[in-house]
Amino acid sequence: MTVNRYLRLIAGFFVMLSVALSQLHSPNWLYFTAFVGLNLFQSAFTNWCPMITILRKLGVQDG
Repeated sequence: MTVNRYLRLIAGFFVMLSVALSQLHSPNWLYFTAFVGLNLFQSAFTNWCPMITILRKLGVQDG
């Protein structure tokens, strides 16, 4: 898999996890959902995403 596919996979997982945790534990988990969304939004304009930096350091191919 490429960096972009991993990024979408991880972002989707974090969103689903935080929504589930907001229902099971505390509504404050929705702040994490907003954080993920804001990171995706800012990366569209700046072309930089912290998770992509992490994935590249882990050796994931740009593809």
